[in-house]
Amino acid sequence: MDIRGRVVVVTGAGRGIGAAMCRQFAAAGAEIVVVSDRDEEAAMSVASGLGTAGWSVRCDVAVESEVQGLVTQVLERVGRIDIFCSNAGITVKGGVEATNAEWQRMWDVNVMSRIVAARAVVPGMLQQGRGYFVQTASAAGLLTEIGSASYSVTKHADLALAEWLSVCYGREGIRVSCVCPLGVETDMLDGDDPVHRYLHLHSITADAAAAEILRGIELETFLILPHPEVLEFYRLKGENYDRWLRGMQRLRQKLVRQR
Repeated sequence: MDIRGRVVVVTGAGRGIGAAMCRQFAAAGAEIVVVSDRDEEAAMSVASGLGTAGWSVRCDVAVESEVQGLVTQVLERVGRIDIFCSNAGITVKGGVEATNAEWQRMWDVNVMSRIVAARAVVPGMLQQGRGYFVQTASAAGLLTEIGSASYSVTKHADLALAEWLSVCYGREGIRVSCVCPLGVETDMLDGDDPVHRYLHLHSITADAAAAEILRGIELETFLILPHPEVLEFYRLKGENYDRWLRGMQRLRQKLVRQR
């Protein structure tokens, strides 16, 4: 899909990958880039740097009524949404010992936000006969995340939803992409954590990730991999699951010893 002249909505766009995506889309000629974030000041700051294309809307994606309100505002103002980027995401460290409240928050932001966004935008896209839905997941959705069980589980679900949307709506004019990066230099990477320091070995800037996302949208690629090595890791996992698991066990043991 050509980004020029499109109306694009990006959630979690006050910083990190989301903000970089907004800058890429505006520079590539999008007509309107809606910068959405629960941090209203951050969203306004990003939007102000996009010239006439920028427009900020506060939205907490964990609240369905706010996601519905975001979509309604855009449709009332410009009449359509061409591309919706469900980008907002969070992480919580720890395994199964993490609290139920932490697991629920991860589920609400990393999974349910995608579901309610699709619920809000897909009907309009079906009516106009075209549309694009982009989900920012993670390589953890294809592989795993050693330091966070809830992140790994929710990102697997994130990818599964994107696959389902593509299967069900791909023949009806709706394109779907799922973005699965490794480490990206944002405030989600903790330099004091050995697992995150390992991710830094492969980390790229948010702007580099956004450039690959734009390219993936232009090519209408389902699986957008800002780190091309992820495809090789995923292939090795599929070839011999047990061998891959043993390798990940060794890696985890090595990283835990560094703590």
